[in-house]
Order: sequence, then structure tokens, then C-alpha cells
Amino acid sequence: MQTKQQIRELLDSAGVRPNKRFGQNFLIDLNLMRLLIDTANIQNNDVVLEVGSGTGSLTSGIAEKAGYCVSVEIDAVLANIAKGQLADKPNVGIIAADALKNKFEIEPVVIDALNRARAIHNGRLLLVANLPYIAATPLIINLVTGPIIADAMFVTIQKEVADRMTSQSGVKDYGILSILMAATGEVRHIRTLKPTVFWPQPQVNSAFISYVRDPEKIKAVKSVEMLSRVAGALLQHRRKMLKSCCKLTADQLGEIKNWPEILNQLGIDPEIRPDNLTPEQFVAITNLCC
Repeated sequence: MQTKQQIRELLDSAGVRPNKRFGQNFLIDLNLMRLLIDTANIQNNDVVLEVGSGTGSLTSGIAEKAGYCVSVEIDAVLANIAKGQLADKPNVGIIAADALKNKFEIEPVVIDALNRARAIHNGRLLLVANLPYIAATPLIINLVTGPIIADAMFVTIQKEVADRMTSQSGVKDYGILSILMAATGEVRHIRTLKPTVFWPQPQVNSAFISYVRDPEKIKAVKSVEMLSRVAGALLQHRRKMLKSCCKLTADQLGEIKNWPEILNQLGIDPEIRPDNLTPEQFVAITNLCC
């Protein structure tokens, strides 16, 4: 793992500076990096996805524990630096690409690399990363809904995103992310992070968040993908009453024609707002829509 000075020297040697367009805020607190890795409890048969390799600082710590690490870096210059720093780590593959295709789906090259690694290593699939802010939400949603599913995630993210992940129903931060996290696993806010643990310092606080998928909760959901669709459609008009939101879902859930019957069967008041539905109620609605 690398100090701030070492990272600066690596960038200087390549003639580059941190790129704001890519949201490059390097994690420089070595104790926090160790906590991130220790909390993940990475085993030697686990496959780890890291998004935002940077100069390979956190990657090197992951490589000491994991069976294999697929590390993705959008900046080609930094990807080359990371490859050089990790040349002696045969269990690391650096991919110079955007982890997200069209900003919403995981890039197929990344999925292929993870599937190849998992064919060899039969442990968990983990996301362990200092996530670029812009990629955090769509990446996490994809790793919950599929096609490739993470068993657990241990990430540093913008605190605003962390608040959405851990939010309860009835408050402004409650949304699709909150529902998916609560309905499929356990999410914990481990620590709030001040800007000083990064270089350059971001303008906002960050957070260290963990998420562990719960097989028992998954059994209760007929389709996590449909859960995401239902929550997204109903929350699109979150200030309206639920009965009105249901009428406005035709473009996203046109196959569902019996909304009044679904709500009546579940004993859900059609005059409440959708953001007052609990994750469990969203799951119950989804199961009747499948």
C-alpha cells in the first residue's frame, strides 16, 4: 500500500495529475485501507472486484489475501502504473476500461474476467474498493440484481450515497438503493470519513459501508430484478398517493394490470405515498407481480 508521497511520485513520473473528470481522490490513510481489507475478511479462495485501481495501492493489500483480484481502472495512464506496481502479483488482473457500459450496466469484459476467476476459485465474490463517486450507485445496484452477484461489498463511497443505502422508509434518502440493500442483505455504516483521508481532498464527507448478502432474505424475493423495476416505477412519483403511482407505471410495468387487487390482497392503503412502503412491502408487491 502506498503513502500520499509515493502516489504523488508515481503520478509525477508519468507526468500526470489527479483527473477531476474521473473523480480521482486517492485513499491515503493506510490504517483505513487495512480496516477495509480486514473487515472484508478476504480468504484465499475469494475473487475480489476492485473498481478504481488508481496506482494499485489498495490493490496490493487485496492481492495479499485474495485468490484473485479483478481491478478496473478507467484511466489508461493509471492502469499502466498499477500494472507496473503489481507486476509481481500473478493473482491480479488490471483492466483498463470503464467498469460500467453506458454508465448503467457492468462492462462485459469485467464480467468475463470475474467468471473466469470464479471458475478457478470457489469462494465468495467480493467488491472491495475506494469507489469513484460517479460509479458507485449503478455498480452496487448491478451487483445486487445481476447478472453477476456480489456476496458482499466493502467500499468507501460518498456519504450521500451511504445515506441512501442505509435509509429507512418515510425519509428523503429512501429509494431503490435502500430497498434493494434491505431486501437482500445487511448493510452497515462502519465509519464516516473526513476529506483528509483522501488526496486530493473531496468537497464532501465519505463513508465506509459494508453489505453482506443474506440467503434467507433472497429466498423471500421471487425476482430481485423485478423488485428493482417495481420500486423504481412506484418511487418515480413518490409525492403522489400509491393508487396514482400505480396508474402511472404503464410505460415501465405495462404487464401489471391488477394493481388494486394486489394492494387489497396485501392490506396496503392505496392512499399512502410509495416512500412510506417498507422494503418488506415492496417485496410482497413484487412477488404478486411475478
